[in-house]
Amino acid sequence: MGKFVNPFTDIGFKIIFGQPASKPFLITLLNELLAGEHRIEDLVFLDKEDHAEHVRDKGIIYDLYCRTSTGEYIIVEMQNRWHSHFLDRTLYYVCRAVSRQMENPSSSEVRVPDTPLEGDSVMLMEEEVSYGLRYRLPAVYGVFLMNFKEAGLESKFRTDTVLSDRDSGRVVNRNFRQIYLQFPYFTKDLAECSTLSDKLMYTLKNMNNWNRMPDALKEQVFSHLDRLAAKAHLSEGDRIAYDKAVDRYNVSRIVENNIREQAVAERKVIGKAEGEAEGRLKGRLEIARKLKDNDFSIADIVRIAGLSPEEIDKL
Repeated sequence: MGKFVNPFTDIGFKIIFGQPASKPFLITLLNELLAGEHRIEDLVFLDKEDHAEHVRDKGIIYDLYCRTSTGEYIIVEMQNRWHSHFLDRTLYYVCRAVSRQMENPSSSEVRVPDTPLEGDSVMLMEEEVSYGLRYRLPAVYGVFLMNFKEAGLESKFRTDTVLSDRDSGRVVNRNFRQIYLQFPYFTKDLAECSTLSDKLMYTLKNMNNWNRMPDALKEQVFSHLDRLAAKAHLSEGDRIAYDKAVDRYNVSRIVENNIREQAVAERKVIGKAEGEAEGRLKGRLEIARKLKDNDFSIADIVRIAGLSPEEIDKL
């Protein structure tokens, strides 16, 4: 067992991402994910209505909700293992975050163009501008770190989704973004990680097994993570909670592996049965073909070979 907490446990996730001391690491990670698109200078953590404790299977979903200093909202979620309709739920989470902004409409001052207007025209312009401002929304990002492979996504580590034109691919609305990171597809060795983004992903995937940070991780963010995620720095209460979280995590992985092995075994049994059935069918077809070549009647071939007249006609 390594020196650092496992980020794929609920307590490990909260230690690395969800406490005030986590902000520098979280901001660095998000800026790497949004490089060339947006840069975050600061953020605050917000309370959410849907805490992970409300999910039926505890220890599967851990998430946080935050707002940047420039007004964007970001959901960061760690999904420990697969569940049905995962993509639908992530869409729901992001849409609900968008909807919450409508519950607190912008209080920005209405500005009417300087075009000379009189009387009813001015009033109409003010109403139209004010009505439109109700729907001016900040960007909402959903970042989903996944400890499993999702069949609904392509077989790759990172998938970015946007609202775009189906034909041209042109982005229609930049305020709705989802980023999916499937960690089983991240297979790079540390020597292959040439960017800070790759190093961060490599660290999150492997740090649970380390007794110290590798020498190649020299950036300041990893020194901060070294202090932040070391088990030795946990309080007694956090260490007890973390140990329980690790037990839940290990049990969930065992259950998942058992389910997977059972599914493989069932597929083998079904495949064997299907193979045997296919072999029997081939045998009956061969018998029917010989009977047909010897001018047996269709009725006799049906009775002897156990095939339908339609199957015999195709021979």
